[in-house]
Amino acid sequence: MSYDATGNSAGRRITALLDEGSFVEIGGAVTARSTNFNLQEKETPSDGVVTGYGTIDGNLVYVYSQDPSVLNGTIGEMHAKKIVKMYDMAMKMGAPVIGLIDCAGLRLQEATDALEAFGNLYYKQSMASGVVPQIAAVFGMCGGGLAVVPGLADFTFMEKENGKLFVNAPNALAGNEISRCNTSDAQYQSTVTGLVDAVGTEEEILGQIRSLICMLPANCEDDLSYEPCEDDLNRLCPDLAASAEDAVLALRQISDSGIFFEIKKDYAKEMVTGFVRLNGMTVGAVANRTKVYGADGAEEASCDCGLTVDGCGKAADFVNFCDAFSVPVLTLTNVSGFSAAVESEKNMARAAAKLTYAFANATVPKVNVIVGKAFGSAYVTMNSRSIGADMVYAWPTAQIGMMDADMAARIMYPDAGTAELREKSAEYRLLQSSPESAAGRGYVDAVIEPQDTRKYVIGAFEMLFTKREGRPDKKHGTV
Repeated sequence: MSYDATGNSAGRRITALLDEGSFVEIGGAVTARSTNFNLQEKETPSDGVVTGYGTIDGNLVYVYSQDPSVLNGTIGEMHAKKIVKMYDMAMKMGAPVIGLIDCAGLRLQEATDALEAFGNLYYKQSMASGVVPQIAAVFGMCGGGLAVVPGLADFTFMEKENGKLFVNAPNALAGNEISRCNTSDAQYQSTVTGLVDAVGTEEEILGQIRSLICMLPANCEDDLSYEPCEDDLNRLCPDLAASAEDAVLALRQISDSGIFFEIKKDYAKEMVTGFVRLNGMTVGAVANRTKVYGADGAEEASCDCGLTVDGCGKAADFVNFCDAFSVPVLTLTNVSGFSAAVESEKNMARAAAKLTYAFANATVPKVNVIVGKAFGSAYVTMNSRSIGADMVYAWPTAQIGMMDADMAARIMYPDAGTAELREKSAEYRLLQSSPESAAGRGYVDAVIEPQDTRKYVIGAFEMLFTKREGRPDKKHGTV
């Protein structure tokens, strides 16, 4: 048996991740099969990867943990086959797969054998997508083709000091040098590329994975993510309106006992994604954000009230995950339009289309609360009634329509004086952009007080629990 809880980093990480005494190793006697380039003269216990199963808070998971002390953790034929076996078992049993990555890349001595086995890993990950949750955590090297593995995972974590994630090394990029821009470090991968969902120390990452597993369904059919709710279902949220600018604060107030697990918190901060608990049920949350507040309550950043390319992509990926695993979706909408910049214009239409498609294509229960502005087609994209939201609520202060009432008045009456513009603006606001106007047309189901938001969304999701919705018969969409 190769598993050692203290003797190597692979074993240490497994021990810290799983419930005490729950890990059962599979394939501990496997070693490298190749003898090319005198490889048989080197010891390769477990071929550099510890694989097996265990529990996290009683939930079954499959795990593989790479051991850099064995040929620098390089992936050989048997190494990859052991991970593939974990995927086979996970899909049969319907349990998540967690990969703890620390690897120098493919093993050169095994060449095509290693490459073929590695390709099989890509295939298994692709087949498992949408069947069981996949989580990757990068603690050391994760370069070249191995970078595709976290790319295929649903959630990726990265150690902030020693983790290195790249397809091409920073010094291999034309015109770049690692001291100028370290494209492989955790900060770049979490804030610029958005591939990494969370960054921290090894201890923090393992703790975050445990928390996330406890909120996720085990697979696409059996939802084990419920837990008893000890919070008041009718609890008022008196400070919710004051927190609307920072959706992270708002979602914590709505959620059971303040539970909120944020996804990609360092990337596209104008769009918030994560998981909340509502009456013990895991719900995916997507929200617009105009201000970012720190733990001390001080304002750290402000964001435009518009959809961005990165924000749309972040939200679309999250909604797709929720739909695949039957996780209901809640949106807090506060959007005035699309981000306007030459660089973003290259991809804005495509990004907005992907988010629109993600919401429209999702068949899970969908609830939208309009907490601020809801203007133009950007609002339509944000889980509006017209693209499939099941229930839509609006706060009394919400503004819903084509555009801001003052701007609309100036366009419709370009020659009017100040007094007339003020009058026409008020008329437009009453007739076209008030929440009461939208409710009168059936686009909003109810105008609710901010403090009542929690009990209304809980009631909506309880009502929608048995929702069934079909889609046109087709192989798959192309958006």
